[in-house]
Amino acid sequence: MNEYSVLISGAGIAGPALAHWLHRQGIRSTIVEQAPDLRVGGQAVDLRGLGEVVAERMGIMPRVRDRIVHEKGLRYVDSAGRELATMRADLFVGDGSPVTEIEIMKGDLTVILHELIQDHTEIIFDDRITALSENAEGITVTFRSGLVRTFDLVVGADGIHSGVRALAFGPESDFVVHLGAYLGYCTVPDAGPLDSWFDMYNEPGRMLGLRPERDGSAKAMLAFADTGVDVDRRDVASQKRLLREVFAGMGWRSEELLKAADADDDFHLDTVSQVHMDEWTRRRVALLGDAGYCGSPLTGMGTSLALVGAYVLAGELGRARGDHAAAFRRYEQIMRPYVTAAHTLPPGGVDGFLPRGRLMLRMRVLSARLMHHWPMRQIVARMLDKSEAIALPDYEGTVVATA
Repeated sequence: MNEYSVLISGAGIAGPALAHWLHRQGIRSTIVEQAPDLRVGGQAVDLRGLGEVVAERMGIMPRVRDRIVHEKGLRYVDSAGRELATMRADLFVGDGSPVTEIEIMKGDLTVILHELIQDHTEIIFDDRITALSENAEGITVTFRSGLVRTFDLVVGADGIHSGVRALAFGPESDFVVHLGAYLGYCTVPDAGPLDSWFDMYNEPGRMLGLRPERDGSAKAMLAFADTGVDVDRRDVASQKRLLREVFAGMGWRSEELLKAADADDDFHLDTVSQVHMDEWTRRRVALLGDAGYCGSPLTGMGTSLALVGAYVLAGELGRARGDHAAAFRRYEQIMRPYVTAAHTLPPGGVDGFLPRGRLMLRMRVLSARLMHHWPMRQIVARMLDKSEAIALPDYEGTVVATA
């Protein structure tokens, strides 16, 4: 057995995935989550490439397929909702595909992962880490509640605005790179028939999207280029007012989606950003998923990076048998090429996602149409595939049998 005790900050996807693999290695873990309960909202997330491979090794794919969001792919529409171009879900395969056949609501995947760990992992809700102090016995953690405990290791799996990263590595501004756009999500309870397509409508510098959910509702996406206005991510009321200003006079279903955003208590808006760090580990602290290497929503790689990173980090800790410094080095060596590849934005980057002029909008539609044809399809497929950047290790030989 590995007599580690690991504290994981964050109960989303990366955190419970890590707890599962740590348990398989005989390593005890505790998860702390600042929310008062499990967060089961959020948009659809993609399982692709190596992320799907890891999910298969976890044994969760039958449950994932039971909860899959049946989506035909991406459909660009005009202001009247007429089809301009489509990108089918089976158009490309691999980690970097802009559309994928395996999509699941983030909340559903979170529940599936928590089902894996509920019998063996301690979870502390409604609390967070406020201080870290290393000593001869390990790393002493002070919680907001006043609780003080000592662990061998701490892992920040707490998202792009990671509190663990701020405590152990430095301020967010040193690592988070704003790409020049904002992206918001809200639920539309009655969106009408969507014909199983993710519909997207663009005007210069603005985009509205609507994608089906498993329960018959839909998730709206509202994106816009940086206007130079400072957006406080904690002030939801001001965010909703800003949306009204940004999307004023926009066509298609803009008024309907803005009303849905106003009414949604779980509305979320944030920058489109990446996290760039020279190291994800320092002494007894490691970062995982978006906290260490967020690639931005444009890459669609967040879930795969979280699952693969959790698998590799736990596997290397198991192999190292007590030498966490060696495990951390191997984790960084194995994951670095994959993360670097995953940070590569789709063709056009933010400007491809939010074209700034009418000509560029027409060119984007033309490109989408051409992607269905050889040789463009093969060329783009090679550009998008990230799986060759990493040889996924097999840690089966180091797994500790558990009851």
